[in-house]
Amino acid sequence: MIVIYAGPTLSAEKARQVIPGVDYRPPIVRGDLNSLPKGTRVVGIVDGVFFNETAVGHKEIIAVMKKGVTVAGSSSMGALRAAELADFGMIGVGRVYECYRSGRITDDDEVAVTFNPATGEQISQPLVNIRYQLKAAEGKGLITTEERRSLVAMIGGMYYPERTYPTIVELATVGGILSDSQGDILLQYVREHPVNLKAEDAFMLLEKIKEISSPG
Repeated sequence: MIVIYAGPTLSAEKARQVIPGVDYRPPIVRGDLNSLPKGTRVVGIVDGVFFNETAVGHKEIIAVMKKGVTVAGSSSMGALRAAELADFGMIGVGRVYECYRSGRITDDDEVAVTFNPATGEQISQPLVNIRYQLKAAEGKGLITTEERRSLVAMIGGMYYPERTYPTIVELATVGGILSDSQGDILLQYVREHPVNLKAEDAFMLLEKIKEISSPG
């Protein structure tokens, strides 16, 4: 039995395309691991709650692993906990995990987003995705290195639910970081060439779990 905790980063439909029959569950909260189905061999953590409810604790993950369950994480809460518990045997996958593990990013709100609880649709953007999106825009010559750094500093000071690209561009133009025309070009670029590091890492996690679960 494979249990995956995910939400706006990875839909049930997409997860089951990679691992048919996976037990897909909503973003993990504290206490969820106490009710794993009998016979669970692997748990994958992608999304989890951060601020509205109590986040999954380190001790409960360690307790599950001590029972012989393999726990792997990526993308969001999974990447954060995997970086913190790598020395205890939790498996981390993907670039977000590597950023946390190396200390390049440290704050929880790097991966935090708001989403519609009824539909699971993501509303705000995680800072870790925005960093890579702006780096890609810089690579295309749409913004300078100085502008990218100023944008990241500004966005880092925003409350995470407010991190949407229209709001970011509006604040950047009002604040003189970008011109109006640059803001329009950046918004168009984001729409046409979205960067979703968290989603990419989630699929890497699924492939890792397939590898772990394969006989032999």
